[in-house]
Amino acid sequence: MNSSWYRRTAAGLAVVALAATGCTTKSGTDTAGGTAGDDASTGTSGGPVELKDGSGVKLALIPGGAHPYFQPWKTTAEQDKADFKLGDVTFNETGEWDQGKQNNVVNSLAAQGYNAFGIFGVSPTDINTTFEDLKAKGFAVGSLASCPAGDTNSADFCLSTDVEAAAYKAAKATIDAIGGEGTIVHLTGNNVDSNTQRRIAGVKKAVGETNGKVTELPVITDIDKDLQTAQKAVADLLASKGQDIKGIVTTAYNPAVAAADGVISSKLPIKVVAIDDDAKILTGIKSGGVAATVAQNPVGQAYVGGWLLALLGSKQCTMKQPGVIVDSGSFVVTKDTVDSYDEERKAKTKALQTEFASQLSCQ
Repeated sequence: MNSSWYRRTAAGLAVVALAATGCTTKSGTDTAGGTAGDDASTGTSGGPVELKDGSGVKLALIPGGAHPYFQPWKTTAEQDKADFKLGDVTFNETGEWDQGKQNNVVNSLAAQGYNAFGIFGVSPTDINTTFEDLKAKGFAVGSLASCPAGDTNSADFCLSTDVEAAAYKAAKATIDAIGGEGTIVHLTGNNVDSNTQRRIAGVKKAVGETNGKVTELPVITDIDKDLQTAQKAVADLLASKGQDIKGIVTTAYNPAVAAADGVISSKLPIKVVAIDDDAKILTGIKSGGVAATVAQNPVGQAYVGGWLLALLGSKQCTMKQPGVIVDSGSFVVTKDTVDSYDEERKAKTKALQTEFASQLSCQ
């Protein structure tokens, strides 16, 4: 794991139960922190700090472009609006995976009165400039689902999967599935993305711990652009190396779906460990065609991120440590846990709110 990332990651988040209703009304006997500058304390509502007035907050959730991973953000934005009584929300995925185009989207929404931004930056090396521009205008800014490259996060916070840890979990699950020895291959996304490099490091760490019992073929990158690209890469891989491979670990969405379909179609005895919880992947786990997957927490990113941005955007709270980075969680899903993992994810989401509450100073 990247040591500088780990030092800035919230550690030891307690798992607490999430009520089935998701949020309740804070009673008059609860407190959410006393005078200005006090630490936020645990309460109820949509989180341990109750938003006093979100009517002036217009929240924008902005992925880098269209991708299945971000679809839960769209519905969660509407839940944010209802639960926190926000002035307005929008979900805009028209950045087309181009940082310049995404900046144009951000600037257009700012001109329309949006004042709280949850952004998945297209370019991890350049996104801090966008964050700094928004902060200079007095807006609340969260980096969601991906943190800037390097050691500086210029947003108020980053809430993202620790992708190196998630990839490590996926590789360990793959190694377990193949019985601890044999050849595996790692399929992933954009090679120049710092997150991809962290994923590669996580898989290599798990392989290295086998002391040579497991070997890894060269990593196949740049195949998460769309499903067709991933399908072709998987077909080529299985045609050329399928007989030699015992396991495939995938750490990007489209390669995961393509690998699951490709191995089932080929009838090769290859164990596939996927990423995320696409319906095809979950069906494959239940049928035995997919050994496991590592689910992430996009709903938690959008819900906790929206709650936090509303608190910051309304000026009710400030971050004690601006730029803090918190892991939104990753969850190994097997045949034994496929029907229950979402409860673990919901509990993690609740725990994230508790963790963030301890890092706020509120009026």
